[in-house]
Amino acid sequence: MAHKKGSGSSRNGRDSIGKRLGVKIYGNQYARSGCIIVRQKGTKHYPGMNVKIGKDYTLYAVKNGFVHFKKIKKNKSVISIIEKKLVKTG
Repeated sequence: MAHKKGSGSSRNGRDSIGKRLGVKIYGNQYARSGCIIVRQKGTKHYPGMNVKIGKDYTLYAVKNGFVHFKKIKKNKSVISIIEKKLVKTG
């Protein structure tokens, strides 16, 4: 029985795919109803007004409006949707 592995084999050739987490719609940007605002693991961001949380901690908009972030602790924030009418010019 050989004590060394043959050439060409590697022990650490495994890597997982990225989960695409993070903020998808930033502050003061317009979000339509049903749009995903943040994908996260656990609750770094909490839902505020007009925002709901999914079973995988995804935050999404319930109504149309502008995204608003409010810091509550050093690494925690509340995300709300402020309803405003978009005015078309031109």
